[in-house]
Amino acid sequence: MRGMLARPRARMAGAWGLVAHSLSGRLLLLTLLYVLISEALISVPSIARYHRSLLESHIESAEIAILPFTELGGQQLSAALRAQLLQRAGATAVMLKRPDQRELFLVHGMPQRIDHTIDLRQSGIVGDLYQALDCLIAGGTRMLHVIARTQISRAETIEVLVDEVPIREALLVYAERTFLFGLLISVIAAILVFLSLYFVLVRPMRRITQAMVSFRDNPEDASRIVVPSNRRDEVGIAERELAEMQRDLNASLQQKTRLAALGAAVARIQHDLRNILASAQLASDRLSAINDPVVQRLAPRLITALDRAVGLATNTLRYGRADERPAVRRKVLLAPIVDEAAEAALAIRGGAGRKVRLHNEVSQTCQAYADPEHLHRIVLNLLRNAAQALQTQDDGAITVSTDESAGRLVITIADNGPGIMPELQDRLFKPFAAGARNGGSGLGLAIARDLARAQGGDVSLVATGTAGTVFRIELPGQVEGV
Repeated sequence: MRGMLARPRARMAGAWGLVAHSLSGRLLLLTLLYVLISEALISVPSIARYHRSLLESHIESAEIAILPFTELGGQQLSAALRAQLLQRAGATAVMLKRPDQRELFLVHGMPQRIDHTIDLRQSGIVGDLYQALDCLIAGGTRMLHVIARTQISRAETIEVLVDEVPIREALLVYAERTFLFGLLISVIAAILVFLSLYFVLVRPMRRITQAMVSFRDNPEDASRIVVPSNRRDEVGIAERELAEMQRDLNASLQQKTRLAALGAAVARIQHDLRNILASAQLASDRLSAINDPVVQRLAPRLITALDRAVGLATNTLRYGRADERPAVRRKVLLAPIVDEAAEAALAIRGGAGRKVRLHNEVSQTCQAYADPEHLHRIVLNLLRNAAQALQTQDDGAITVSTDESAGRLVITIADNGPGIMPELQDRLFKPFAAGARNGGSGLGLAIARDLARAQGGDVSLVATGTAGTVFRIELPGQVEGV
């Protein structure tokens, strides 16, 4: 028996979970709730008006019942007729107030008690609501004393004593009918509103959601891209924007897949090429030792070209590495890192043996909170980039300075070279984009920026022109407690 009851309960719990946790189910519940609230706001005043109309009906009936006795000759009518008319009006007693006297009309006799008094002359909508709810909740066997204005000539007010039982029974029947009718209207309105919102909003949103989930499972499958509808509203705009985004992402992933395959092939070629160039470098070094004017004139150019080729192969392989280790930041002295990077970067031989001077203005006590290896590569790439720009100048100089402000370390690397061409400035930090200006690989700045951003910093171009070029390396300080 318990097992038989557990299954329907489990099904009901599952159905309730589906309704309560789905967008369409919540929409249905909220629509029902709001329509019921609206119906209640309409039904309760309606019940109050009906309660007042019942009281006013008893007042009018009482007026009609006593009207013959207020005219000339009415005193001659029998007491039995008077009691019969009042009983037909549903009144126990009626009092008519005139400016100079009061007239009392009884059915059988004055009641022993009066439980509740209602003055229809002063009650408004709030008072009517209170009286109607009081009748439904606390009423039933009370004797009501109802006071109202009267249409009888030469009279001010009329007071009626009535039994509340028939009034409450009529009010309960009206309230029940009103509630059932309102509930029916609420359900119909809720279903209509729900169906309208479901077909206009919920179903399109479910379609968009399913398309997003399906595309996430396999974004490289172009058949999973959502097909937008012809709607011109916000849903149609969302569908078209989603389709455009999915197409762009699909194309980007396909391009990256092809580039990854191409990069793997290039990496193997570059690895072999670097070994070949290394052998050529050894041969060129031996060639430069030959005491021949022609060899002495051509050997420096050959060695420089081989150095650039080896650098290009090395940077290409390093930039294409997918297993770059994460930065391990710690406090390190900056000046030795600059000196070590400058020793490697400034070993560039110009056409006439020109040398580049370095002005290291970094304090010997200056500390950077960074990964030592990554910081060395950042400074090396920027110094090498500056040295390549100064190969054709006789007075080439590079200045490295620092500034600490707002908890960040700023390293400035400035040269007095010819500056960067305007057409290269916008794509300066893109791979293979800027190397043509000085025979470099075009990877140094891209690698430097990637390494700096991996540590929460950045590399940016501050100024460039005929007076030289200034780059800035920004590194965040050590977080407290780290």
